[in-house]
This record gives sequence, C-alpha cells and structure tokens, in this order.
Amino acid sequence: MSEKIYRDYFEDKEDFDYKNLKIPEGVEAQPLTVPPVLKPDKETATDVWFTLESIVGESQILPGEKTKTWGYNAPLLGKTMVVEKGKRVHVTLKNSLPELTTYHWHGIEVPGPITDGGCHAPVYPGEEKQIEFTVNQPAALTWLHAHPCPSTAAQVWMGLAMGVVVTDENEAKLPIPKKYGIDEFPVILQDRTFHEHNQLDYRADYNQMGIFGDTPMINGVVRPYVDVTTQKVRLLFLGGSNRREWRLHFDDDLVMTQIAGDDSFLPHPIKMTKLLVTPGERLQVVVDFGQYHEGDVVSLYTDDFKLIEFRIHKFEDDNSEIPATVFTPEIPEVDPSLPVRKVTMDGCDKMNGKRFAMQRIDMKQKVGQAEYWDVTNSKKEGMIHPFHIHGTHFLVVSRNGKKPYPNEVGVYKDTVPVAPGETVRLLVKFPLEGVFMYHCHIIEHEDAGMMAQIEIFDPDHRKTYKLMDMKTLTKAFAEERGVKPEDVWMPGMDTEGCDMKKADVVSGASEEADHADASTGASEH
Repeated sequence: MSEKIYRDYFEDKEDFDYKNLKIPEGVEAQPLTVPPVLKPDKETATDVWFTLESIVGESQILPGEKTKTWGYNAPLLGKTMVVEKGKRVHVTLKNSLPELTTYHWHGIEVPGPITDGGCHAPVYPGEEKQIEFTVNQPAALTWLHAHPCPSTAAQVWMGLAMGVVVTDENEAKLPIPKKYGIDEFPVILQDRTFHEHNQLDYRADYNQMGIFGDTPMINGVVRPYVDVTTQKVRLLFLGGSNRREWRLHFDDDLVMTQIAGDDSFLPHPIKMTKLLVTPGERLQVVVDFGQYHEGDVVSLYTDDFKLIEFRIHKFEDDNSEIPATVFTPEIPEVDPSLPVRKVTMDGCDKMNGKRFAMQRIDMKQKVGQAEYWDVTNSKKEGMIHPFHIHGTHFLVVSRNGKKPYPNEVGVYKDTVPVAPGETVRLLVKFPLEGVFMYHCHIIEHEDAGMMAQIEIFDPDHRKTYKLMDMKTLTKAFAEERGVKPEDVWMPGMDTEGCDMKKADVVSGASEEADHADASTGASEH
C-alpha cells in the first residue's frame, strides 16, 4: 500500500455549495443507530427470498413529538439487506404507503426498466409485485431508494432509502473489519429541516436548485456517537442527501484508508485525511484508532461542523495490514471505430439541452458493448453535478483529459461528481438489456428534468417496452390524494419553464437515438 497521504478533496473549493448546519435545542448525544440486517423469508444454497414493505411510521428523531416518516420494513430508512454474489434474489415489493412508489436498486445490475425500479415500475397503494434478479457483481455497498418521477426527492426526503450490501469471496478473505455493528458501521449521510411539531414539510422546503436541510441526520440520528471497542473500524459512507455534499475529515486529521467505492473495492488502498461524498456516492474507509487511549474522543466533521463522536474504549492491539492489492477490475476493450457519446448536464433541469420525457429514448447501446461517454457539466460556474447511470457500473477514464482522482482509478462506480465546466470520460458497458435512466443525482434536478433514457438492446433479439406516461402517473397521484389531476403538485413541475407535462407529446426516439423506436410493447420479460 502506498504511504502517500492525500490531504485535499481533489475538487476545487470554489465549486462547493454550502449551507450552515445546526443541532436543534435540547438534543443530547445518542448512540448511532445501526440498521438491523433484514432477515430473508427463505434461503437455499442458490436462491434467497425477501419482502420489502414501504410503510408509514413515526420516529423519535428530536425531543418532543415524533416525526412522521416513511421507511422500508422500519419507520425510517430501512433494514440492511445483504445479498451474496451468485445468488438468485426474489423480492416481494409491498406498498403500504398512501401513494404509489417505486423501488430502485441503485448500484445493482438488474434488467430494466421494471426490475430496475425507476419511473416505469410503479407499485400502487395496497399492491404487491414480484421481481427477481441474479447478483453478478463484486462486493459493495449499494442502496435502494424510491424513484417515482417527478416525486423521487419528496419520497426520499420522507425516509425511503436503505443499504443493500453485496458480499463475495474476495471480501471474505480480506483482513478488514467486517463484524457488522461492532467494527463495521454503515453511515447514511442526510440532512433535514424540521418544522412545527418536529415534522418534515418537503413542499415548504422545496428549492429547484436542490434542498439543503439544516440538521444533519446520520442513520436517522441527530448528534450520534459510536463506542469504539476495536482498534480498527470500517465505515461505509452513503451520500443519501438530496443535495448536500459531505466534506469529511477528523478533528485531528486522522488518516482514513479508503478501500472501496460505489460498486467495488479499489485496486489499491488510498490513504486520505479528507473525503468528499456527493449525493448517491458510496465510499468505504478503514480508520485505525491505535494511537488513542480509553476515554479519548475523536470527532468526524463535515467542513467545520461535528457529525459523529467516536468514543474510545479499551481494545486489543490489531497489527493486521490491508494488502497492497485488494481488487482487480475487468477493463473491457472499446472498439476504436465507435464514436464517443456526448452527455451534457445543463443548468438544473436539462440533459443535452432537453428536459426528461418519460416515453422518449435518448440513446441506444448494444448490450455487452463497451463505449466511452464524455459527461460534461456545461455551466462554467455553479455547482458540482453527481452523474448517475442506472443498471450498470463504469470506470472513470479521465477528467478534462487528465488522470482521474487517485481514489477513482480502477474502481467500479455508478455515480461520479462533475465540476463546473468539467468533462469526465467514462468507460461504460451494460451487462443486461432494458431501458435505463441516467441523470444528475441532486434529486431535485432529476425531478426537474435533468434526466434521460438509454435503451440497451440485443440486435438479434430486439425487445419493446411499455413505458409509463405522465398522464397516467398524474391521474394516479390525483386519485390517491383526492384532488383533480390539474391540482396535483409534484416537485420539479414548478421549476421555471419545466415542461414535463407536455414532454410526453414528443415521445419516441430522439435524434440522439439510433434507428428504432422503443416506446410501447411488452414488459422487460
């Protein structure tokens, strides 16, 4: 492992947005909640069955009245689902919410659009649906969240997000902390604003540029601490906020050894004192508390605000070392005759100059064919846009023609921050067929229209897909909320000039797509 220690966030400070955080009056320090592991309904050597139920609950987040929240098999967020590489996963999706929702597997390679769980896969109130997929990817922290366009942000704000851990033989062999809840902790980074009676009010907080909450919430806990009982601790960070970037560092610049990114381990561990986590990203680090003594307190900050206290208890010496090589990625070859795809993120509501249309296919790519994508943040000044692709992972090739950041080299990712005026080249290969979305993961931006769709096809076995349309979606929300369709409020539609209600009029293939139209027909199966 390289002894070089990186001491900056790589991104330029002037590209950061910021809003002050605060701890509400009367909140005492409390233990970090560790989401329990979701128990399978049934499991065999080759298959596993789960039930995921979206429910309405109440959570004691602040002193006083409980907060109305939504979650998966829990009042807020969810339980951690663990799946093993090579297994067939069968999932019952049960919606016990008062409105339709979807179940998007962020980071899991599944067919699209139904199993992927984006906008085209609604599960209506009181309904159950069955999906299944085979896990065929390396160990990683992925996640599940709601994705009903254009109400994704509102439902995530209410709590619909949870970790999905993929395990494999390589991880099992690595000498790293892996005792869940003892020396391995998921850290879901979110921020919320609490209103009268400790309630969330997404509509009151809505901002088309993305919502900053003013209170940090880590695994659903405000002002958490962790009792450190082992010398080394593994932290699995998940950027679960709608808008906020997290610039993490310890108060004494304690070194964090990053071992994993979104969808795999890094080829080689990277030592850092500062870590940037943007919305949608996941980064895993190992922290060695060997220099501290019982009774010491070490704090993790974002900027100048304390997020988590690590309270040191007595522990045994741990002389284990992380290997110099922990993962070897497969790097597919790209046919040099293929053109480089160009994707731009424009303003806060457009992709390649267009707002999202639910029935429009913007690009097509052959299944299993590796291609280069140049993803550009077209604004020369402004904010970082985290770019996410459904249904696959990618490799970061370059930034403005130069090397990627050290912790991006050779690691599978599905979300990558793109700075103002920057072009990031990605190596992208889809393993499965379907219609998939790609978008900015500032969730208000995707809801407002900074999202597009790609069809992944087998030229010898072309499929057609039945895609959701805005009229059907709006009618469903109207019936569920007891209002007229014209009175339905869905965030994103209020964005100045947003034409999502009109966008379906231009459904079909756009000029960026090649020959065939894929707007209607059978499901993905």
